[in-house]
Amino acid sequence: MDPDIALFVDVVREGSLAGAARLWRLSPAMVSKRIARLEGRLGIRLLHRTTRRLAPTAAGAAFHTDVAPLVAGLRAAEARVAQKGGGPAGPLRISAPTSFGRMWIAPYLTPFLDRYPAIRLRLDLTDDFVDMIDSGIDLAIRITATPPSGLEAHRLADNRRILCASPAYLARAGTPRSITDLADHARLAAQGQFPWRLTGAMVNGESRVETSSSEVVRELVLGGAGIALRSLWDVGDALADGRLVRVLPAYEGSAAVGIWALHAAAGVPVAVGALLDHLREVWRDAAWTT
Repeated sequence: MDPDIALFVDVVREGSLAGAARLWRLSPAMVSKRIARLEGRLGIRLLHRTTRRLAPTAAGAAFHTDVAPLVAGLRAAEARVAQKGGGPAGPLRISAPTSFGRMWIAPYLTPFLDRYPAIRLRLDLTDDFVDMIDSGIDLAIRITATPPSGLEAHRLADNRRILCASPAYLARAGTPRSITDLADHARLAAQGQFPWRLTGAMVNGESRVETSSSEVVRELVLGGAGIALRSLWDVGDALADGRLVRVLPAYEGSAAVGIWALHAAAGVPVAVGALLDHLREVWRDAAWTT
């Protein structure tokens, strides 16, 4: 593999010289020098560079379209050989929802990295469904009822969601006895989370606090601001120690929603399978997976 071409692919993927420099453990100046060397060799300008942005030229975009799949394929082949010689190696980029990644991926990565020290891991946390291919993501964890087509999808666990509130809120506002009682209560949800699609019911409404952050909703319900529909992986600890209690336990979120692992159908780094095996193992006894 031509290292300058591989570096160019990573510069385009990262959207900056600095991002590629961190990945390659080089200085941005050295990355710039090597891209200039590649441009000189090819006799074309590959990148537009300004102080604020970096983007491929028309020729650079066409070159990237041609070489990016080749680089990915070579990296996958190198990773397979590396596995035979001592384990997965090379870059591995993961995307996951913000709260889930913070609570259920990041704390469990150290044993994986200790076992496979040659892996260069990047973890991106976002609640947006970014395009995996365009973003150069090797493995994405998504919470959805309908994983996108064109990718390999592995359902890792159900995503059970329950209605809950703090004892302080219920002592103040009363405990709802029927689904229609929710209309008289403060409801909490992030933007885009209404209506609540429950087993046998649908609840519309407006959140007492408008927010784009699901983590803010978690803190609000813990603080006694109202009733929320939350995933068990998110509030299981608070239910166990009594900071939250279930409301209307006959109702749960749709069982169609699951926690999925997504990756490309071909050219997948060996490290992806290794990480999936690791996550399945560390999550095996988690209460929210049963």
